[in-house]
Amino acid sequence: MESLPLDTAEKIILRWDSTASEDARDKMIFSGDRDEADLYLQAVDEIQRSLSSVSVSEKVNSAIQIAMARLEDEFRNILISHTNPFDPTTEDEASQTLDPPSSSSSPKHPDNDENDEVSQTSLLRFNSDGAASSVTGSYRSTSSIREIDLIPCDAVYDLRCIAERMVSSGYLRECIQVYGSVRKSSVDASFRKLGIEKLSIGDVQRLQWEQLENKIRRWIRAAKVCVRTLFASEKKLCEQIFDGVGTSIDDACFMETVKGPAIQLFNFAEAISISRRSPEKLFKILDLHDALTELMPDIDVVFDSKSSESIRVQAAEILSRLGEAARGILSEFENAVLKEPSRVPVPGGTIHPLTRYVMNYISLISDYKVTLNELIVSKPSTGSRYSGDPGIPDLDLTEFEEKTPLDVHLIWIIVILQFNLDGKSKHYKDASLAHLFVMNNVHYIVQKVRGSPELREMIGDDYLKKLTGKFRQAATSYQRATWVRVLYCLRDEGLHVSGGFSSGVSRNALRERFKAFNAMFEEVHRTQAVWLIPDSQLREELRISISEKLIPAYRSFLGRFRGHIESGRHPENYIKYTVEDLEDAVLDFFEGIAVSQHLRRRSE
Repeated sequence: MESLPLDTAEKIILRWDSTASEDARDKMIFSGDRDEADLYLQAVDEIQRSLSSVSVSEKVNSAIQIAMARLEDEFRNILISHTNPFDPTTEDEASQTLDPPSSSSSPKHPDNDENDEVSQTSLLRFNSDGAASSVTGSYRSTSSIREIDLIPCDAVYDLRCIAERMVSSGYLRECIQVYGSVRKSSVDASFRKLGIEKLSIGDVQRLQWEQLENKIRRWIRAAKVCVRTLFASEKKLCEQIFDGVGTSIDDACFMETVKGPAIQLFNFAEAISISRRSPEKLFKILDLHDALTELMPDIDVVFDSKSSESIRVQAAEILSRLGEAARGILSEFENAVLKEPSRVPVPGGTIHPLTRYVMNYISLISDYKVTLNELIVSKPSTGSRYSGDPGIPDLDLTEFEEKTPLDVHLIWIIVILQFNLDGKSKHYKDASLAHLFVMNNVHYIVQKVRGSPELREMIGDDYLKKLTGKFRQAATSYQRATWVRVLYCLRDEGLHVSGGFSSGVSRNALRERFKAFNAMFEEVHRTQAVWLIPDSQLREELRISISEKLIPAYRSFLGRFRGHIESGRHPENYIKYTVEDLEDAVLDFFEGIAVSQHLRRRSE
């Protein structure tokens, strides 16, 4: 293309001087005829060339200032009018569809027995084509980054043409300011659509944890879209427009656009990482840790320049603090389990709320074992021999040399839970109920371990056998405490007087023996029907064990001595129950339901 005469170039520049012409103010050059835009750029080029000559007139200097002001307006207008609407909902749906499963789910609070279905936020797995074929960007996508075209390629071409001329004329600062102002407004609008609020670290720390849980879930989804799509696409756009125009101009424009929003984004995670620690926060903190761990390679790519180093450092420091917070919470949880102070016995010797909470909690911990095995690198310091505190149980760590530190921490939590439960059992006045309480709770621990393949693998079969032995021993201790004295009534000793066997039974002693048995059994029946064994299989097994001892003994005693009672007066006052009555009565045990003071009798 032939160059324009200088005076022609000056006329073109002046014709589009918006300060001197209303027509020029109402129209935008790059929104109209393409030839007109090309002609204006050609005129600017000619003015710039004339500036390099020795004698530059004041008229030429004025023309270049008018041209730069006009190009700045055109640059701003193109940025505003050609920005493609960013739909974060579409990007989030794409991420959820294409993301590979993460190492952990989003579990419910450990008060619940049921776990949430796995809720994953997906990686974005697309590569991007350059928006303008005439521009070659240095940025290359990673497999998880999905760039989109924020501005159409023809508009990108116009922006680059304008930027080249503004920079070469010394208007770099103005160009960066206009670009950053417009694009940052666009990023802010995208943040609002993603639900990212402008919250300071103090604002976040003042929120209730229930509010924060929802915000964390939203933040994880939003952060993936921001880093992998929004920020990556902004970087690509900067490179398409500014790469090669000047030294690091593309990076300067990128940081002008996204530094504030990026700090705003990561400030939320930072606030969580330094917030007050408590057990219920562990799993959301681990979710944040997992999400940020997944994002770190993308953060390193998107913020790869020297000027964006502060963003990379902030993200890495947050990741480190989240790991430290997780370790601290686990340690504080162990201490809280050991010292949980409730002294009021749970009614009926059923499962203590602490047992449910702790076992559900460590079941959820096992869901995060991949992450926690990386974070937990030391085994707990256990027992009084380490602390000098006799209020801490002992655990021989040499038994678990093949276990990971996390595995040993879970075993230790179960050990201190049992230690606490043993203490709580002493608050029961009835020794039988204390043993039943221990049996119920240790059995629940065993069932939770058996019910989770991950937890069972971490705890190990050897320790599981010890737990099983403990609840079985508690069941045996319960039976001894309850039934030895009842069955003692059915012994032969003390019933015979000197003389022949048939004539040597003391009817009075026999009557007293039956009365004692009836009274004891009725009391046990009345009391222990209200006791509760929640697990139906365990309840049935204990009933069978009771019946196997009680029923044969009663049947034998009744068979040997029934005649002595029935031959006397009012035998019904002594032989009140048949064998079948007792069999029926045992079925009332451990239902947690009050029964009539008198046993049901089939003969009634």
